[in-house]
Amino acid sequence: MIHTIGITTDHEIVNDFPIEDIKRRKFEWYWIDIAEPTKEEELLLSSFFRFHPLAIEDCLQRLQRPKVDYYDGYNFFVLHSFNEETLEAEELDIFVGQDYVVSFHFHPMHEMEQARQRIRQNSQGWDRGAIHATYNIIDTVVDAYFPIVYKIEGYLNAVEDKLTYDMRHFSMDSVFDLRGDLLRLRRTVIPMRDLLYRILNSERMNLQQTEHTYFADIYDHLIRLTEMIESNRELTADIRDSHMSINSSRMNRIMMILTIVSTVFIPLTFIVGVYGMNFANMPELEWKYSYFVVLGAMVLIAFSMLSWFKYKGWFNLFKD
Repeated sequence: MIHTIGITTDHEIVNDFPIEDIKRRKFEWYWIDIAEPTKEEELLLSSFFRFHPLAIEDCLQRLQRPKVDYYDGYNFFVLHSFNEETLEAEELDIFVGQDYVVSFHFHPMHEMEQARQRIRQNSQGWDRGAIHATYNIIDTVVDAYFPIVYKIEGYLNAVEDKLTYDMRHFSMDSVFDLRGDLLRLRRTVIPMRDLLYRILNSERMNLQQTEHTYFADIYDHLIRLTEMIESNRELTADIRDSHMSINSSRMNRIMMILTIVSTVFIPLTFIVGVYGMNFANMPELEWKYSYFVVLGAMVLIAFSMLSWFKYKGWFNLFKD
């Protein structure tokens, strides 16, 4: 599927024109978006646009690292967007010439329609040429990262709050899954940040001061995203450590309870064991009140031990 948008020399916008019109009409600049291409549309990169074979190879062999390559007459960018459901990176390739932009991607990307809408609405940016479309594409792709990171951050904050008062239904599996998601985001955001740094410091881009300011704003967004991702990864580590600490504390309490119970029953078991031997020469067995005396002694021993434990402060360990 091919989407086209062009700005004529009369400063009029033309939408969805056939690519053959590029040679017949006078465009100040135009943007050709090739989405989910067929085999015939893939061949346009070489037969119609005549891009370098190495750049075309990068387009067809997925998934390349975000980068910029410089060719005669145009620059070639590899960007990454994210599938919002799977968080898998999806490649977006852009050829940027003096008066044209050609984007190529195998997956549908709502960011492309958003970028086209921004271009249609901002007629003041048409004078900046193809670099205006390039900025809008990259900026829209980067802006789409924020909702994903915000969602993960909100979930982690909720998990951290839940961790302090409810451990019964909490599982660390979700935290480890989010840590993996953050790692996938990090593997894309950091190369994208490096790509914008190269754009800002490259003499081949010939950015004017205004254009440099716009791309610097995208670079700032990527720095912020990097910091948020690193902060969230540290938060997952803190949640993991807190979870282990709380589990360890709960286990210590359980062991303390079992220790107290076992300690109380040691002398009681001894008494029961002695009088359970049933030797013939045991005078207490024939005494009328021996059963009640032994039970009373056992109760007294247990009560005395529990009182001693309370005096020593053992029961204070069970308080939150």
